Amino acid sequence: MRYGALGASSRLRLAQYAPFLRQAGLEVALRPFLEDDYLAALYDGRPRAGAALAAYRRALAIGGDIRRHDLLWIEKELLPWLPYWLERGLLRNTPYILDFDDAWALRYAESSSPLARLLLRNKFSHLLRRAALTIVANDTLYHWALSEGARKILLLPTVIDLARYQPVPTPTGPFTIGWIGTPLTAAYLHTIAEPLRALSQEAPLKLLVIGAPGFTLPGVEVESLPWTQESEAALIGRCHAGIMPLPDTEWANGKSGYKLIQYMAMARPAVASGIGANNRIIKQAETGFLAHTAQDWVTHLRTLRQEPTLAARLGATARRRVEQNYCLGVTAPILLDTITELLGNIAGHKAGRRLAAPGR
Repeated sequence: MRYGALGASSRLRLAQYAPFLRQAGLEVALRPFLEDDYLAALYDGRPRAGAALAAYRRALAIGGDIRRHDLLWIEKELLPWLPYWLERGLLRNTPYILDFDDAWALRYAESSSPLARLLLRNKFSHLLRRAALTIVANDTLYHWALSEGARKILLLPTVIDLARYQPVPTPTGPFTIGWIGTPLTAAYLHTIAEPLRALSQEAPLKLLVIGAPGFTLPGVEVESLPWTQESEAALIGRCHAGIMPLPDTEWANGKSGYKLIQYMAMARPAVASGIGANNRIIKQAETGFLAHTAQDWVTHLRTLRQEPTLAARLGATARRRVEQNYCLGVTAPILLDTITELLGNIAGHKAGRRLAAPGR
């Protein structure tokens, strides 16, 4: 995994499937590249060079451990910001899966460093062509992986564990809009500052920001709280609706839309920018609304505030959509079947090589 428990991508894309794989009889070992101290420093704005160096020292020493496994499941890449040939040397002939929940290749393609662009621009092309399987979170990433030569691709959205998301009645008090993320992604809220200010002037409104303590937005009442895995669902339950504003960029189009699934799991309608995976997750006027302009944001959030019966109906439909498409109960069997088939093929190839070896 790229991160420890603090990293949402690692926690949701890989770690939450480990119990299901183990129950099926597979031996699973989780190994984060970056420990939680790295992300804690990143979110707090503290130096993180020491944590990063420790991560590289650990990673470069795992060659022997890699070869003791039948299959690796790698989140994005094994050695960030290092060239392909180093990863190739560590991986050797060990089969591996690559997993992407955002447009990670843009980190290299759009790097400000000419050296990084030169050394790393083709890294993912090499990795994808050798991968036994590539797992992606959305259509944008599927088409990217296909164009880069991936041999086998599984589109598997980032999903929730339904057991952790039990809907509660909508709260009393002022209309509360929820947003969940990190201190880094909270900057996207500024893209809809004017619509939120306009709505705040019309009637009482609160913006509940989960995961970015200290966040403020002038002209809007903001309550900003830290994120914990134990509290996230309950905090979303304090909201009347959830939002996911994004700019229309290549990077944003590669995002997975997971926070929308969190809102919907708590039976809350969502309003989101109409780009990327958001267009697949939200059914317009059925589970929430897609916004393309500043006026869309005002109109849709005003509608949810003024028509609580409609908001409740959209929220109930949103919950059913998550139950049918975006939960572990749906995706875990698909993943297990895919990995089981892959391991069977790997075992067959190994047996074939043994039979073909000289002296047999």
